[in-house]
Formats: sequence, C-alpha cells, structure tokens
Amino acid sequence: MSHPPGPPSPADLRRRLFSRPSWAETQHVADALRTETIGGALLLVAAVAAIVFANSPWRESYSALRDTYVGVDWGHLRLTLGHWAADGLLALFFFVAGLELKREFVVGELRSPAKAAVPVVAAVGGVLVPALVFTGTVTVLDAADGAARGWAVPTATDIAFALAVLAVIGSHLPSALRSFLLTLAVVDDLIAITIIAVFYTSDLQVAPLLLALVPLAGFAALVQRRMGQWWLLVPLALLTWGLVHASGVHATVAGVLLGLVVPVRPRRRRVPSRSTMPSDADVAHRFEHRLRPLSAGVAVPVFAFFASGVTVVGGGLGQAARDPVALGVVLGLVVGKLVGVLGATWLMARFTHAELDEDLAWSDVCGLALLTGVGFTVSLLVGELAFGPGSDRDDHVKVAVLTGSVLAAALASLVLRRRNAVYRRIEALETRDEDGDGVPDCFRQEQPDPGAAATR
Repeated sequence: MSHPPGPPSPADLRRRLFSRPSWAETQHVADALRTETIGGALLLVAAVAAIVFANSPWRESYSALRDTYVGVDWGHLRLTLGHWAADGLLALFFFVAGLELKREFVVGELRSPAKAAVPVVAAVGGVLVPALVFTGTVTVLDAADGAARGWAVPTATDIAFALAVLAVIGSHLPSALRSFLLTLAVVDDLIAITIIAVFYTSDLQVAPLLLALVPLAGFAALVQRRMGQWWLLVPLALLTWGLVHASGVHATVAGVLLGLVVPVRPRRRRVPSRSTMPSDADVAHRFEHRLRPLSAGVAVPVFAFFASGVTVVGGGLGQAARDPVALGVVLGLVVGKLVGVLGATWLMARFTHAELDEDLAWSDVCGLALLTGVGFTVSLLVGELAFGPGSDRDDHVKVAVLTGSVLAAALASLVLRRRNAVYRRIEALETRDEDGDGVPDCFRQEQPDPGAAATR
C-alpha cells in the first residue's frame, strides 16, 4: 500500500545553482551562442587587423581614416568615422541588448526572483570588485590627472568575445553554465548602460532629451500594435537617436530605450509564408532574429576596428605598462572579475537555500568567473568616454583591455579544458533521444514506476 508523500526534506528545498534550464531557454541559448560565437570571431579578426594596421608603415593612413569627418553640422551630427562607430553602430548593439534585457526579465529566466538572484548578485559582484581593484590600484600608485575616471573600464564583460572563447575551450560544458554566462552578461549590460548614462554624461541638454520622448513614444505605439513597417519605424528610431545624442547623453542609451519598448510576449498573427519566423513569434524575437547578425557581424567588428588600433611599437607598450591606469584595468579584469563573480556566487550558496548542481565543481565556476574578465566592446567605449578618444591614456587603456582580456581567456582555458572530457561523456548520456521525438530525454519529467509503487 502506497503512503502519501511526506513533507519535503531540507535537501529538497535547496535550490540548485546552475541547474538545467528549460528546453525553450536551452534553444534560445543555442541560437544566441551560434550568432555571438561567430560575432566574437569577427570581433577578434577586426581587432587584430586594427592593431596590425596601426603598427604598420601605413599607421598614418589608419589614423586619417579613423579621424575622417562625415555628416552635417546640424544637431552635432558631423562626427569622425571612429565616433560614428562608437555612437551610431553601437546603438544597434545596445538595441539588441535592450531586447535581450526585456525578454529575460519579462518571459526569460530572470522573471523568477529565485532564478534571477544568483546571476544578478554575481553580475553586481563582477562590477563592484573590479571597480574597487582599479580604484585601489591607481590610489596606491598615486596616479594623477583624473585617473580615477576610468574606474568603470574593467567592469564590463564582452559577451561575444567570451562566448567565442568558450566555444573553443569548452564545447561540452553544460548548457546551464552557458545560460548563466549569458544571463550574467545581460545584467552586466544593464549595469554598464546605467553607468554610461549616469557617470559619463556631460553637458546635459534637457530640451533635446525631452523631445526624444516624442519619437520614442511613436515607435513604442507602432511596435505595441505589431505594426512592423520599416519605413515608419526606422525614421522614428533615427530621430530618437539623434535627439538623445544632441542632449549630451551617450547615444547608445537611445538604442536601449528603443529595445525596452518592444513587446516580448508572443501573440498569434498571420505571417507571410516566405518569413522564417513562427506565426506566434513576438515582435522582440523577430527584431532580434533580423538584427542580431547585423549587430554581431557588422556593428561590433567595425567599432572594434576603429577602437582597437593602438600603436605599441616605438615605446608605446612600455609607456602603457608604466601607467597605473593600465595596471588597474588589467588587475580589475583578471583579479577583480574572478573575485567578484566567484565570491558573490559562493556567498549565495553559503547563505541561501542554494547549492551547486551535483554535476558541477567549483573549479567550473572559477573558470567561468575568469571568462567574465574578457572585456572588450564596452570597456573600450568607457575608456574613450573617460579619457577622450585618441588621448595617450586612452591608448594605454586599449593596451590594458586587450592584455587583460587575453590573460583572462588564457587562464579560463587552463581551468575549463581539463573538465571538458568529463562533460563530453555527461553530454553523450544526457542528449539521448530514445523515442525519437526530437526532445532530449533529460528535458522530460520522469514518470513514477507504477510497478514500484504497487510493491511498496
């Protein structure tokens, strides 16, 4: 005779850190990984090309290209190509980030406070500790001339670059770790956006900022009604961007605001047969489907090309090594990120009802924490905002960001690769689909054995 189940044990109440995500979330992570991994490879190629170009006999041509002015004088829209890449193309990158932010907080993993707590706390730790490490370094070394303005440089994680590294060094890591890295990066982007808007906005002009709300509201009204005519949405988006740029707030914030007003909940509607999107796909999903490849494949690599070109021959590398700001950035990315992310995750496991998943070891979390030290896109952008594009200290920041990112990736490789063989065997067992329905057996809830129940 079977007995009614008793109260759950304390072990049953403990929440698993890095437990397996839902099947829908796993599919989303897989799609994002494919795009971001390719984008990270393109970003790396663009960065290497810029460094080679800037240290070649044609280095003056690189500087001339980057500093070529294009545009009109109205509304501060006559900018260099380097500025257009940072203020214009990166707005597309932050628009996709805004879509991802809203999706995660409304219908994704972050909608549950229990699931959101660990990546949110880890992301906050991964911002606070690197900032403290940087500030402490420049203070101890008695750096002057506004060195402290760069405190936010080592706080950002470049998700495209990090995922590209992860694809090479950890192809068989559990999807939960990959999902955690994506979720942490989403929160990291939110914090970075807030930092840029609050701490790196100068000469704020209130009138253009208020006027930007008008085209933003029009854009929101159209997308909320599922009206996707590009000839209406694009002019409204450009006008919003231009007014935010004229207000003194960094123009990438406009991309985030536009992304946040896009609806993310699916609604059944008729879609032309030539569309590759499902008929019940939400607007944010369709936008992301079309724009993420453009962001990862064009916008970010072009920005990387114009932002990474720093001269290291002829004494440039030595000057950067002697700058306390550069040392603070490297230590912040490598040491600060490790201590911040790993320490915050351990504290959540120590003082809450959470424990590490049985298939994982803390060395895996250590490797993931090291990987968050791969900072690039936002770190380079903050360096330009803090010290001015083309300045000596900005060049030192570029060298430091590249050095710290490569060092963090190398250390993460040493930690994670030794576990790759173990996870390869685990993945082979978990991805079995014995009934051939296309859904791995591990995502199907186990049914109780009636025979076993009858014998109890």
